[in-house]
Amino acid sequence: MVGKHTSAAYGGAGWSPRSSSLRDEIGRLWGACGIETEWEPLKAVLLHRPGAELEAVTDPNAASMFELLDFDRALAQHDALARAYSDAGVAVHYVEPPETPPPNSMFVADLFFMTPEGAIVGRPASSVRAGEERWVARRLAALGVPILGSVRGRGTFEGADATWVDPKTVLLATGLRTNVEGAAQVKHLLEGMGVEVILAGLAFGAMHLMGTFRILDRDLVAAWPGRVPYAVVQTLRARGLTILFCPDEDEAIHGMALNVVVLGPRRILMPAGNPVTQAFYENAGIDCQAVEVDELLKAAGGIGCLTGILQREMDSA
Repeated sequence: MVGKHTSAAYGGAGWSPRSSSLRDEIGRLWGACGIETEWEPLKAVLLHRPGAELEAVTDPNAASMFELLDFDRALAQHDALARAYSDAGVAVHYVEPPETPPPNSMFVADLFFMTPEGAIVGRPASSVRAGEERWVARRLAALGVPILGSVRGRGTFEGADATWVDPKTVLLATGLRTNVEGAAQVKHLLEGMGVEVILAGLAFGAMHLMGTFRILDRDLVAAWPGRVPYAVVQTLRARGLTILFCPDEDEAIHGMALNVVVLGPRRILMPAGNPVTQAFYENAGIDCQAVEVDELLKAAGGIGCLTGILQREMDSA
């Protein structure tokens, strides 16, 4: 009989060390997931189909929304958004909470930030949204997505406050939705992956970093002058990216024309009803697919906010 201290369980003959990295195991031991840029082809998203929680809203301001929504119309538009992703070859997954969640749960982008090794689960800043992250964490785990950490203590962090500039750089904003403590926790996790994190403060009146600029390709950005932080412009220009400034502030405000999702290099899904901005994008060589979301915009978020990015193609090792 083999002595227990010479058995495989104690590192003896037969012991098999785990030599692969977590990233190497994704798609094999773990579910397929991960991103390291904002522009590579989109492969999978996580959505929450609104239900009783949205239908029950009677005071939009108390629910952090602009106006009451026509529930049936909002639901039809959300379903059309999901179809647009499916038609583009993107896998669509749903949160599917087992009980009625808070009213803003359809804004999935705020609830986690995806990395090449798995997800960082956020902690929304408003008491109205407290607990939404629980159901997203549950679904991420069910999909086999590694959860690298959850923002804790008094930290707050919403995923729309972080953006991949390139596979080694993330811009991370503090402001209304992400506080200094939450940002420090996210920064620590990313730096453990060898990622440089550049901090930027948002202006009063900016909800998220996502709403101030979007990276459309490795060398092209659309940004909102007067909203995009100066540190962001400095960082992007220092890395050779061309910045296009939105041509119509009314469309940026009321039509959320900058709140887009990149389907692939210079290919975007954007809100319909923004003709000036759409023509501007198209003149810059951007392939635009527009979807009607005007009812959903009344809840104070756009296409980017509604879409949790689970997976994009990745090149780097």
